[in-house]
Order: sequence, then C-alpha cells, then structure tokens
Amino acid sequence: MIIKRYLVSNMNEAMTRIRYELGVDAVIISQRKIRKPGFTGLFSRKMIEVTAAVDNSKKSEKSSENTKEDVKSSIDTIKNIIKNQPSQPQTLEKAPSGIGSKMTAAVEEKGKSTVEETLLREFAEMKSLLSEMTANPVKSSTPRKSKLQSLLESIDINEKNVKKILADVKNNKEEPDENKRLKQAIKKQITLSKTKMDGVVVLVGPTGVGKTTTIAKLAGRMALVDKKKVGLITVDTYRIGAVEQLRTYADIMNIPFKVVITLKEMESALNSMKDCDVVLVDTTGRSSKNSMQLSELRAYVDKTNSSNINLVISCTTKEKDIECITEGFKLLNYNSVIITKLDETTTYGSLINILGSAKKPLNYVTTGQNVPDDIKKITAEDLCKLILGEEAIC
Repeated sequence: MIIKRYLVSNMNEAMTRIRYELGVDAVIISQRKIRKPGFTGLFSRKMIEVTAAVDNSKKSEKSSENTKEDVKSSIDTIKNIIKNQPSQPQTLEKAPSGIGSKMTAAVEEKGKSTVEETLLREFAEMKSLLSEMTANPVKSSTPRKSKLQSLLESIDINEKNVKKILADVKNNKEEPDENKRLKQAIKKQITLSKTKMDGVVVLVGPTGVGKTTTIAKLAGRMALVDKKKVGLITVDTYRIGAVEQLRTYADIMNIPFKVVITLKEMESALNSMKDCDVVLVDTTGRSSKNSMQLSELRAYVDKTNSSNINLVISCTTKEKDIECITEGFKLLNYNSVIITKLDETTTYGSLINILGSAKKPLNYVTTGQNVPDDIKKITAEDLCKLILGEEAIC
C-alpha cells in the first residue's frame, strides 16, 4: 500500500497529480483545508491537503507463482508414480513355467519399460517448462498502462492523440524532465489562429453550441474594447427568439443590425455595411449529417466572400460526434475554430481532440455567459495548463 499527501489549491489539481503519480486505481482517503505553515501563511488563502492511497500488489506475479506451484505439484506427482510403480503389471496373470512363462515375463518387462519411458519424457518436458517460466515470468495478457497514458486518458484525450503525445514524450531526448516533455508534446498538438478579425467574419456550427452568444461577445469586444466599427448580420431566422436576442445586443452596443432571409438580401446587407471595420455574420445551426441543409447554408456563406469562417463547437461535445461535426462542416470551408462552454466541463482533453480532428487553428474560447467578458484568445501555455489541471476556469 502506497500512501501520499498532496498540498494543492483545488481538487482538479489534486486529481491530476494523484492520477499521474499513483494511477487510476488510487483512492482519496481524506481531504481538509489548511493554511501554509509560518507567519506568511496567516495572510494567504487556505490550501487543500489531500491524502490518497493505492494498492501496489501485482496480480501478474501472483498468477506466475500459482502457475509455477501447479507445475511443481505435477512433477511431484509424476515422481511418486515412478517411485511407486509396481515391478509387475497387475493386469497380467501369472503364466505357467516354461516357454509361456518366459514370453509373459518379456511382455511384462516391455510394458514396464514403456510406462517408465513415457513418464520420464513427460517429467523432462515439465522440468524444461518450469525452467523457462523461472527465466521468463508470466506476463499479464493485458499490458499495464503507464502513468502518463492513464493521466491522458483520464482527462478525456482520445486514443489516437494519446499515442501521438506518448510518442513525442518518448522521442524527446533533449529534455530530462518528464513533466516538461509532456507539456511540450501537448503544445505540439495545439495550433493558434493568426488571422486578424477584419472584414466579414462568419460563424458556422451545429445547433446549441452558442453561436449567437459568441457573436454578441465578439461584437461587444470589438466595439467596446478594440473601438472598431462593427456591423451584425443574422441568417438565423429558424430559431425562435434568435433574431430578437441579437437585435437587443445590437441596440445596447449601438451597432447596425440586419436580418437576411434571401441571398439577394445578403448582398444588400453587406453593401449597407461597407464602412464597418468588421461585419459579423451569424448563421443558422445545422446538423453535420444533413448535407442538403449544409449546401443551402453554403450558398449564404459563399455570398459573403469571407476568408474568415469559424467553426463554433462546444467543449462538451461527445468524442464520436466531434469527428462527424468537423468533417461535415468542411463543406463550408472553415479556416479556424472557436471552442465554447469551457465552463461547463471539468476535463479539457476534448480541446486536443477537436483541434486534432478539425486540423484547423484555434481562434477563441468562451468561458461563460457574460457578454462581452467571457471570450478570449488563449496561449498554448495556458491551454496546456488547463488540460493538465494546473489551472481552472472557475
């Protein structure tokens, strides 16, 4: 049994360290809030002391020992059979004296010799098997996972990306520290967008990922913080309340707003906003499996002549759906990704999965419902810390 104590700032950090050092089989024994020792600890915030334990017994060794014992037992049994072998086979009746007696004795001797040879040969085979097992202990049928692999799987990084990261860690011979090698490997999987948010910017994506709220955050950030002249266009006339929601934001920020229903209206709306630094276009949420709907949406996107098309996808999206969404929306030629709802999950491995599946750079992340505060650019370093549990969103 291995027992360790950890002094951490939050439970997310504690779980990550416990899984990394003790593995996924570790259990938390206790947790309590304490202050750092010394005079300075009186004025600092409380830390969390977490005690965890793991049973380090190896089933494979037990299995190997049991197998060896079975072989030894079999060998002892064979020895006893040979030792107690009768000098005359019991099934042969005593023959009369003379020629018949000599023939019977010959048969008996031959039978005895055959039995002994068979037993001795089997004994030699078992002895050889025992020697081989001693030299090469029995291995478990399922290979034991490394601590790094268990850690990466526990934060929801998929198998494909886990293999890539582990390969990068293994091949990095320059950095002696394993934790630094891990961070470097994760950063290699992260690409950040360098595209400027100017001209026409289009947001596309499935339903329910927060496109309308995200576009309101972008409009607020650019109009109020970056002091740009911003225009808003929406094509989302299907969802009840979507138009009014965006109109309300536009009125609050005092920026022009247009609703587009036909392709001709799209052209007219863009012409009316030629003097804007940025024109943000909100589109209707579509299923990535419905190619007809996507083709219809593509006509509107193509009409904008935009070179800045962003796929909006939620961080909480299931692993199997990520591949379907990123592949389906490639019909719209998106060139960067915005990942939303980071505040609604506790593990962030899906960030790596989304970027790996889309093969496009990350533009923005959103971290809550507040407009325009909860949207930001994020560095690869901060994203790496978030994924490994060293930092938390909330």
